[in-house]
Amino acid sequence: MLSVSIKDRDILRVLAYHQMELADSPVNKTRINEWYEHNDYNGKRPMIHFELGSFQDEVLQKRLKCTDKDARNIEAELYRNFINFEVFDDDKPVRNYFPVQWNTWFLPFNLEVKKKHAPNGGVGHLFEDQIGDLSRSLPMLKKSSFGLDRAATLRRIEITQELFGDILPVRIEGLSVSCYLTYYILKLMGMETMLFSICDYPDEFKEMMRRLTDDLLEYYRFCEKEALFLPTTGFEHVGQGSFAFNTTLKQEPPVKLSDIWLHMNSQESVVLSPEMFAEFVFPCYKKIADHFGRLSYGCCEPVDGFWESSLSKFINLGKITISPWCDQEFMGNELRGKNIIFHRKPSPNFIGVNRELDESGFRAHINETLHFAQGCHLEITQRDVYTIHNDEAKVRRYVAIIRECIENNWKQ
Repeated sequence: MLSVSIKDRDILRVLAYHQMELADSPVNKTRINEWYEHNDYNGKRPMIHFELGSFQDEVLQKRLKCTDKDARNIEAELYRNFINFEVFDDDKPVRNYFPVQWNTWFLPFNLEVKKKHAPNGGVGHLFEDQIGDLSRSLPMLKKSSFGLDRAATLRRIEITQELFGDILPVRIEGLSVSCYLTYYILKLMGMETMLFSICDYPDEFKEMMRRLTDDLLEYYRFCEKEALFLPTTGFEHVGQGSFAFNTTLKQEPPVKLSDIWLHMNSQESVVLSPEMFAEFVFPCYKKIADHFGRLSYGCCEPVDGFWESSLSKFINLGKITISPWCDQEFMGNELRGKNIIFHRKPSPNFIGVNRELDESGFRAHINETLHFAQGCHLEITQRDVYTIHNDEAKVRRYVAIIRECIENNWKQ
């Protein structure tokens, strides 16, 4: 069991009570209903989320009071559950429970990732090539391994339940499945080797992708058999800073792959032609996606280049990311009138580069999106902000500008 001082326990209990209080607020309940309407394609306005993770130290560290390391981690998790609602005033809803996910793992080709970090300790890094020449190494690649640490999950539930479960219920929460085939391979080969392998060893590369695809499907079937999948119809995260709220997927366990959300992307394919993407990447992505109930696709890659040759052929696509490098006008024309959400990621430069917020520039940036996405189901998620220059008010103002632009320029 977790050994927590009385002082740390009291801190956690106060935060748990505060989360429950916010979860029961009328504003939060309204936003939850709006998320359901949005993902059911009946929304009256675009939904907004400003993702905290990439700059959370600037927001959380000054608030943390627990002294024990484990208690401090739980304290940070509690804050992450409601800091957006309370400080940023975006549309991220507050749960009325404390979530715990099953502790599972999947190791492609049973190889541990090796990477080198930038000497200054920043986010820059490169992945070491562990596969090399596919003509020689492909036969030696092992089957991927996977598993479940059930005891660790149950321990986590027991600890948090004892700390504050009488105030804030603790429960196992499902997650949308995240699948990034080319990223898994990139982490084992590095970008350069991966791309040259497509050209130098096309048949071997396709075989490697097929093997990885089959291993992942075996892992997903394992999770299904072990009843690890749970409904993804509420607060569950659905990749790219979005949420699962909907009434169309199965609401109660047990659930199968065909009952839940899947998120996929292939940022590493950005340099491929549409024809190469359709030949080397898309078949494996579609093979996996077809097993799931609903698909969210994309990250930073511009999806417009692959739309006609591949992505439009997904049978269950419900949400697609429109990154800062994407042709918004083209995608707006393609998605208009369809039940596929135009999930816009604005450029992070307006808030993350300069200390002062360029309000006029950002306003024009958002209004451009509102113009091209008219007639679409629009969602706006701000991601990839690595500093807010310790200015939380700037984030709140940023969100307020988006709301003002929607109020003045959005016609549903």
